[in-house]
Amino acid sequence: MSALPPIDQSTLPLDIQKGSQARRDAYTAGLGFEQMLVQQLTDSVTEDSQDAMGGDSPYASLLPQALTDGIMNAGGLGLARQLTDAMAPLASVAPAGTAPTASTDGGASAPTAPTTTGTEETAK
Repeated sequence: MSALPPIDQSTLPLDIQKGSQARRDAYTAGLGFEQMLVQQLTDSVTEDSQDAMGGDSPYASLLPQALTDGIMNAGGLGLARQLTDAMAPLASVAPAGTAPTASTDGGASAPTAPTTTGTEETAK
């Protein structure tokens, strides 16, 4: 398995480029994990289909890395972005004049409907 090649900072998503160092580090780690996963998947695919590719051809051993490089150079699978968002989420910004609220469930709850007191008139 090869090491993650140097990452051209200009190819990173804009929010990663302009984000904190922790977010850039998380994205780099996510890319490394994604590349390792893709490498394992392509190794498995080529092992399972080696007969269809000509058996023990000297070129068959080059296929997994070529597939991995092609997938990663085309932007990968999107796992690095998801891992970055999980490891180093963006700071949420509350609209002006409102206080940010804390959520104990990670923001997974649905918004609640406004409550009524029964004194409001119904428009007809």
